[in-house]
Amino acid sequence: MYYGEIKNCDIANGPGVRVSLFVSGCTRGCKDCFNRETWSFIYGQPFTQDTIDRILSWLAPEYITGLTVLGGEPFEPQNQPEVLRLLRQVRKTYPEKSIWCFTGYTLDEHILAKKLGAWEVTEELLTHLDVLVDGPFVAERKNLRLRFRGSENQRLIDMKKTLATGEIVLWEDWQSEGGAKE
Repeated sequence: MYYGEIKNCDIANGPGVRVSLFVSGCTRGCKDCFNRETWSFIYGQPFTQDTIDRILSWLAPEYITGLTVLGGEPFEPQNQPEVLRLLRQVRKTYPEKSIWCFTGYTLDEHILAKKLGAWEVTEELLTHLDVLVDGPFVAERKNLRLRFRGSENQRLIDMKKTLATGEIVLWEDWQSEGGAKE
C-alpha cells in the first residue's frame, strides 16, 4: 500500500485534533472527488512499519483525540490488510483514542455484503472502528453545514453500536445537540 499524505494535526476529519492518513488507491472514480491524485495505487510513498511508528508517535500527545483513515479508498481489497495492520497497532497502543474511517462504499450495500475482498480482513477492520463515514461524495447533495462529511447521502455510523445490535446506528454528535461532551 502507498499513502498520499499524513496530517498530524487535522481538525476537519473527525472530532478533536486527529492524525489523518490518506491512503492511495481507489477504483471508484467518483465525480468531483476532492482527492483525485490518490486514485493511483502507487501515488505518494510506500506504507511501511516506519510509517506506522511515525503515526503512533504523532498519536501520543494527550491532546490528540484519535486517528482518521481516508483516501483514496481504505476499503479497497488491496488496502485493507495494511490498514488493518495499522489499526491493530493503534488499538493496542492507544485503546482510549478513537478511530474513524471514511469510505465511498456503503456499509450495508458493499461492505457487509462481503463485496470487498477477504471477509475475515474486512470484518476485523470494522471491529477496530469507532465511526465509519460511508457513501460517495455526491456533488448534487453537497451541504457545507454538515460536520465531517460533504454530502447529505453520507452517514456517520457508530460502528461499536452497529456491530453490537446488527442494525445501522448513526453516530450521535453531541455538538449538534448543544449538549456537553460526556
